[in-house]
Amino acid sequence: MISLPYALSRFQTVRRRTREVKIGPVGVGGANPLRIQSMTTSDTQDVAATVRQAIALAEVGCEIVRITAPNVQAARALRPIREQFAAAGFANVPLVADIHFLPSAAMEAVEHVEKIRINPGNYADKKKFAVLDYTDAAYDAELARIHEAVTPLILRCKALGRAVRIGTNHGSLSDRIMNRYGDTPLGMVESALEFLRICRGHGFHDIVLSMKASNPKVMIQAYRLLVARMDQEGMDYPLHLGVTEAGDGEDGRIKSAIGIGSLLADGLGDTLRVSLTEDSVYEIPVAQALARKAMAGWVVDTEDLKNGAKAPTTDAIDPYVYTKRPVMPLELGSAFSVGPELPPRVVTRVSSVAALAEAGKAFAASRLIDTPVEGVLVPINSAADLAALRAATFPAGATPFLELASELTPADLAGVNASSPVVWVRVFAANAYDAETLAGLAKLARARGHALAVATTAEALSAPDSPLAATLRQLGDTGLIITLDAASPDSQGRHPVGRYRALAEAWRGLGGRTPLWIRNTTATQIAPAPDFLSRLLDGSVLTGTLLCDGLGDLVSIETEPDPVRALKLSYNVLQGAGTRSSKTEFVACPSCGRTLFDLQTTTQRIRARTGHLKGVKIAIMGCIVNGPGEMADADFGYVGGAPAKINLYVGKQCVQYNIPQAEADDRLVALIKEHGKWVEPRSS
Repeated sequence: MISLPYALSRFQTVRRRTREVKIGPVGVGGANPLRIQSMTTSDTQDVAATVRQAIALAEVGCEIVRITAPNVQAARALRPIREQFAAAGFANVPLVADIHFLPSAAMEAVEHVEKIRINPGNYADKKKFAVLDYTDAAYDAELARIHEAVTPLILRCKALGRAVRIGTNHGSLSDRIMNRYGDTPLGMVESALEFLRICRGHGFHDIVLSMKASNPKVMIQAYRLLVARMDQEGMDYPLHLGVTEAGDGEDGRIKSAIGIGSLLADGLGDTLRVSLTEDSVYEIPVAQALARKAMAGWVVDTEDLKNGAKAPTTDAIDPYVYTKRPVMPLELGSAFSVGPELPPRVVTRVSSVAALAEAGKAFAASRLIDTPVEGVLVPINSAADLAALRAATFPAGATPFLELASELTPADLAGVNASSPVVWVRVFAANAYDAETLAGLAKLARARGHALAVATTAEALSAPDSPLAATLRQLGDTGLIITLDAASPDSQGRHPVGRYRALAEAWRGLGGRTPLWIRNTTATQIAPAPDFLSRLLDGSVLTGTLLCDGLGDLVSIETEPDPVRALKLSYNVLQGAGTRSSKTEFVACPSCGRTLFDLQTTTQRIRARTGHLKGVKIAIMGCIVNGPGEMADADFGYVGGAPAKINLYVGKQCVQYNIPQAEADDRLVALIKEHGKWVEPRSS
């Protein structure tokens, strides 16, 4: 059971109460809506270009604009940028200076902009990856040095009414933190708390905090732990959410949605940025959609909030350490197995029996290799559908999942698909329970080596003297799958993630270890919109959040009508959550004024060469600030070392310096081959 609760509820979106921090005229936290941020990518000393980008961002709804200030000269350029941006009609849109390494740049920037972002891992430290054994006295001496370095900025911010973001990054923790806490969420939190305590010691409280990482699991755990630790110390500062180096395209949106959406569902977060390796204006619609979905589910007037009470979480998941939920193995022939050591399986829905033929053609035409069709779900609504099913052909290698209407009985199914593995899917809600049908379906499935997926709710399982629970106990786990009947009304106002968490907890309370199937349906959508982005975000938040909690053995995104696109989206969500690899993982920073090459075209070019390397992680970083530290657990790194020069890394070690960019792609491929990670691409 959890000893450090980080949220008022893991089942409803009860917004965490924070103090309001003013970024110029824009309030963050408190009763304010979620605020949307992004960052310019131009050279800050090119004032005209930076102002143009800031205007473009503000015009599409960016409420806070961040600009890098890598040196004092760039920091001085913030003054004319602020003046010209205001003259263009955007005086109410605050600017933030992004500072790394140089307190002198921060001291200049604070004179011109409304907020300063500092990274506690490198603001007063230079990372050497040194292995040192700090005594308590040596550690305290380091903290005293940090205090001296940070204090002038804090006092100047306090005098001018500026705000500060303490922006911790997973990959750029100081050697001091790394040697005491390791490259862990705890290390990230301690890094921020060191700086936060300095601010509080000076009576400065206009602070926002962030815990960014390229790995959503690490990012989620770090934010949760930060909130729990702040609560212990009576702190209520707002949070800025973001997954750093998320990448581009569908992958970048998915990874951002998993990390940010998971925290928003738990009521954490006051401002956010979706970091994409694309033009910054494309980040804004994604962030706005995530914010709309989160705010649509906010519970802001509960007795807990009125009384200031802190209700503990009531499920058995440790939110600070990833542990996969234990399950009973399930084997359906040689083609479909689920188990504790196996990755989640993908099920794809088609609209009807008649649609099976077209879906099969589409799957065949797509020539899928690392994203195979594992399960195909088809609704069976009548005896006519059963008759049509006898002549239907499922895609090669796919296990049929038959979603049965409540009118159909085991007797109706006696002659259907007797020889191949099948999963019968049936809803058993508290108000639609039929013990005879449940027992009959389970008996039929087990007799044929099939499985029964029981769609139900936590209420149906946990009601006093629940007949459904009694029957399931008698049946045991063998040959069963459990999933949520999301169409059943929920009287407690829980979001879809919370309903699945409650279902898993209710089933655990019965001693069940049945595999859990995460289904994304129209009933699980939050503030739905008729576009692919909305479906992508809903699928990523629901499936990704649960996977990062260690829940989920099968997944399906049934809101996407195109079965091939739904299949690929499901695999991409599994990849983003770090639970199943089907292609190369790219860690690509979103670019800024420090970037030493064109990140967008470079990322696309490297993906074209290496995107088939399943299980390999490649970091593409624009500069050394987001270099060896920020690459975290990447296998290989491609990092800007100087204008038109690239440094190549293996892990965090630089192995080739200052390669002309024209040669760098080939040298990266050669390096991958040298380390035995290369395979030739297959025809597709």
